[in-house]
Amino acid sequence: MWRRLLKVAAIGVASVLALLLISIAANAMLTRSEKSDLVPYGTKVSIAAGDLNVYRNGGTGPTIVLLSGWGTAAPAVDFAPLIRELDAFNVIVIEGFGYGYSDLGVTDRTVENISAEIHEVLAKLGVDSPVILAGHSIGGLYTHYYANAYPGEVAAIIGIDPMTAQTSSLEVSDASTVFGTLADLGLVRVANALAPALVQPNGTAFTTDERKRIVAMTDWTSGNAAVSDEWARMAANSTKAAALPIPAGIPVLEMLATDTINTNTHWLPDHKAELAEVTVHELDIIEGTHYLHWTQAPLMGRTIAAFLAAHLSH
Repeated sequence: MWRRLLKVAAIGVASVLALLLISIAANAMLTRSEKSDLVPYGTKVSIAAGDLNVYRNGGTGPTIVLLSGWGTAAPAVDFAPLIRELDAFNVIVIEGFGYGYSDLGVTDRTVENISAEIHEVLAKLGVDSPVILAGHSIGGLYTHYYANAYPGEVAAIIGIDPMTAQTSSLEVSDASTVFGTLADLGLVRVANALAPALVQPNGTAFTTDERKRIVAMTDWTSGNAAVSDEWARMAANSTKAAALPIPAGIPVLEMLATDTINTNTHWLPDHKAELAEVTVHELDIIEGTHYLHWTQAPLMGRTIAAFLAAHLSH
């Protein structure tokens, strides 16, 4: 009996290993095919730490710099519906390390490094200050810190259901590599194929090509070293930002999602508290999920344009 059980166990282990090897090979083959088929967007900008991918819409108005939320596989594509609504502005999407077509292996994702990299990219692009910084989710944390790190270089801040700066800990947690391992094994691709809703944006604002890119780039970039390190430093980065209040003289527009407010009782009060000392601020609650720009881009575009027209000095 024991020999039979051991034989069955051995066959089971061998079968699992064989399936994993097939998954790894298929994932590598499909990744090569997708990267050959999908023409990269944007322009690579070389800075001291590596190469960052930057997308520009070609607009001639005031400069809006869009910063994505954590783990967004293809920021320039993720923001596409909102970018289309902001065609009167010079929109720049800086894909941080670990995102889109930027280098994936750059660690030390401290808020100081991330802010310095944004600053270095804008300098390389010859962008005149001050700029409008717009951040989604954790990107809101970086707009907050950047405005303090580079005084006089931010004309306004826009938050898209942004993370507030909270004092927590300066300790860095362990950067988990589990998700990266699952991606290397091809299991993230399998999960996305079986449950497309895991990565497909809500609503109808994305083209077929954009949806294809989001899924493919999620399969390529999931759990990479840079985003894992950024996750590990989230509490420490938030603590550093919390030590510096948002400059009172910078106009701030924040758009919060109803879904987030309903699931997090601290979300709305925390944002009100963070904005309390900001002289000019507007806090709008918009129906939708945390990724408001997937479904509410037209309303957001109008809200942003009206706020900036009313509060930016010309």
